[in-house]
Amino acid sequence: MTAVQIEVAQAAVEAAPQVMDLPTRFRDVMGNVATPVSVVTAFGPEGPHGTTVSAFASLSMTPPMVLVCLDRGSELLEVVRSTGRFGLNVMGAEQSALAGGFARKGIDRFAGVEWTLEHGVPRLAGAPGWVACAATQLVPGGDHDIVLGLVLDAGVVDGAPLAYHRRTFGTHAPL
Repeated sequence: MTAVQIEVAQAAVEAAPQVMDLPTRFRDVMGNVATPVSVVTAFGPEGPHGTTVSAFASLSMTPPMVLVCLDRGSELLEVVRSTGRFGLNVMGAEQSALAGGFARKGIDRFAGVEWTLEHGVPRLAGAPGWVACAATQLVPGGDHDIVLGLVLDAGVVDGAPLAYHRRTFGTHAPL
């Protein structure tokens, strides 16, 4: 968006009725969207880093690329910036406790977690889907950075995916 487009969008937001604050309404709307759950990982000089995200997507098939959104203040983003690598571990239906642990702050998220180092990034055991990526670009987006990743390797294991909907973990059974 251009600076003018951003100003127009901000003016529209400011002119909207404020029944409750916009961030709360927006969070409520986004809570109604079921999203897949993954853990983004990276490996730096201090060891493994990771966090649970629901903001990720396939970006391109040629070349294979993904995008993930990481909090601008996170240690993980700094490790991705410095190493140029990250892993995307798609969580399975039975991994809600693991996903919840990686969502918590102030703990050693890898304590007791089985993982291996592949292509320079941690791969979590039991994840039904995994990709290793080279970070090709970081794009500012609000309080997050959108990290574009070129897929270096990928793997899949049978298993139902974990989903997040209305602030709870669940799963989706194929029709």
